[in-house]
Parts: sequence; structure tokens; C-alpha cells
Amino acid sequence: MPSKYSYKYLCFIVMIGLCTACTPIVANRGNILDPDKLVEIHVNSSTREEVAATLGTPTAVSTFDDKIWYYVGRQTEQSSFFDPDVIKQEAVEVHFDDKGVVVFLEKLDLSEAHDVEPAEGSTPTYGNDDTFIRQLLGNLGHATPKLGTNNQH
Repeated sequence: MPSKYSYKYLCFIVMIGLCTACTPIVANRGNILDPDKLVEIHVNSSTREEVAATLGTPTAVSTFDDKIWYYVGRQTEQSSFFDPDVIKQEAVEVHFDDKGVVVFLEKLDLSEAHDVEPAEGSTPTYGNDDTFIRQLLGNLGHATPKLGTNNQH
């Protein structure tokens, strides 16, 4: 017969398990910059190499102008199966001149940021439009050459 202490011990283990299951998971995405490092970047004197050494690799480089770097970061917190909550997010834009010197540095206002909704539907493709069953059964009846044999006559 189990003792009363074994029930207490079991309840204690279950309570610890329940408490740790509810601990939120914090995730960092992108590049959240250290404010102390950001103040080390000076307009008209810091170079591209100094920016990369101080802030790290940019999150993105502008598509149309490689002299614009973006540092974008987001920190989220998620408890069990709920959607994650955004704790912190920031974006910094750095512009360089033709010589690679910083000419403009700005923290972007992310209050205007919004989620992008994907378009409905699918992208049309050209060629065969096989069904799942046709793909599954498509190779039946096709001879497979044996590997490692010499088929010369």
C-alpha cells in the first residue's frame, strides 16, 4: 500500500510539470541592436566595414540600391499553444555614399508596419497536371534498367 508521502511526492512532481509547461518561450528573429553599439555609428565618418563590425551583418540589403542596409528584429513570447505576442520590434535603416561612408541613419517607425496577407489561389504551371493517384501509379508498367549491368549486345 503506497504511503501518504508517495502521493505528496507525486502531486509535487505534477505541479512542477504543470508550472514549467506554462513557462513562455521567448524567440528572437532578425537583429535587435544594442543601443550602446548603435551610438558608435556616426554619420559622415563611419564606414561600411565599421558598421558591419559594430552592428553585424544587415538583415537585408535594399533590392534596388545596395548602399542601403536594414537591421530588422523582433522578439516574441509564446505561452503553450497560444499565438506569440510581440514584445519588442525595431528596424534601423543605414545609407552609404559611393565611398561606403554612412550618410544617413534612421530608426524606422514600426507603428505603421502591418502583416502582409498572401494572395489566395495558386500559381499556374505549364505541363502535366497529374492527380495524386496518377503520380502514385504512373511508373507501373515501366521497365527499370538494372544498375551495374552492361546492356551492350
